[in-house]
Amino acid sequence: MAHKADNEGTGSSHHTELYASIPRTCLPIVYHPDYNMTFMGLEKLHPFDAGKWGKVIHFLKEEQLVTDGNMVEAREATEEDLLVVHTKRYLNRLKWSLKVATITEIPPLMFLPNFLVQRKVLRPLRTQTGGTIMAAKLAVDRGWAINVGGGFHHCSSDSGGGFCAYADITLAIKFLFERVEGISRATIIDLDAHQGNGHERDFLDDGRVYIMDVYNRYIYPGDGYAKKAIKRKVELDWGTEDTEYLQKVELHTDGALNEVRPDIIVYNAGTDILDGDPLGGLSISPQGIIKRDEIVFRAARRQGIPILMVTSGGYQKQTARIIADSILNLHLQGLIGAEAPEGEGSSSSSSLVTSMTFSSGSVGSKFTAV
Repeated sequence: MAHKADNEGTGSSHHTELYASIPRTCLPIVYHPDYNMTFMGLEKLHPFDAGKWGKVIHFLKEEQLVTDGNMVEAREATEEDLLVVHTKRYLNRLKWSLKVATITEIPPLMFLPNFLVQRKVLRPLRTQTGGTIMAAKLAVDRGWAINVGGGFHHCSSDSGGGFCAYADITLAIKFLFERVEGISRATIIDLDAHQGNGHERDFLDDGRVYIMDVYNRYIYPGDGYAKKAIKRKVELDWGTEDTEYLQKVELHTDGALNEVRPDIIVYNAGTDILDGDPLGGLSISPQGIIKRDEIVFRAARRQGIPILMVTSGGYQKQTARIIADSILNLHLQGLIGAEAPEGEGSSSSSSLVTSMTFSSGSVGSKFTAV
């Protein structure tokens, strides 16, 4: 599997494995097979594709962008790691299967012993959370990083929901603030179809964190209190399509970065904006998602700001293919890769968006949706 990093000291805060040194030979793409959930079919009771993360990696391997040896292997966040943000009371509540069933929206979990729920549901989410914390540090070191999982933007320090049990975005930013010199301002660009009320509640009174959120105004969570934390709020109507959406993303991404220059961008790249998503209610094409990600990475590159991408929501079977194709396009455009922090990126590259064939709900000419 991916490289397991050696330990290194982490300063005066608690000891953590998540800031271990990573060899330069590894791409800052973070993943672990434990991200994926398989649990006697119960995971199929939620519309979430509980194996999408592994499928993304499968496609990236087939296109030879990553290998087992050049990815970074995520580590599970420990209780000590989680307590940087979460209350002890909240973590204790996760020891009740009913609470986890409510958060994940998989009702049958309430009938299962908690040790199974911990192993089959919460451990994958803790490993993805560790991956986000690791990827944030890598983004600062390398200029960019992608956690193939994470993006649990409905979870705050003392409350979970919407399939989000741990506040990985808040944790990643708090770890940076506490442990990495020179990182004192962060911008969250949340482009999942849903409002990111978890990190918004956590950073409501924190002037160091600027939040831009673009979401369907009519769907979950509709958290009016959390909206007070959003510095740049873009509320979309049902069925918003590519042209309007991409114009707004580009305008407001540039506006946000011009308004406040952060030391790190955390980009929540949910794919539940895809046309036909049962929860998102928007009508963005696969090409539109790929172009959206390119817009955000290009804006970060222009300003020389490190960027961390997490994959967040996405509730259709072709989602994994689209995420993989977007990462491949970022590489083709010179926005990620071994040389990505240098230079402006390859504007002369013919765009993957135009060169790929899109047909029958599948992205890419070689593969069909899984």
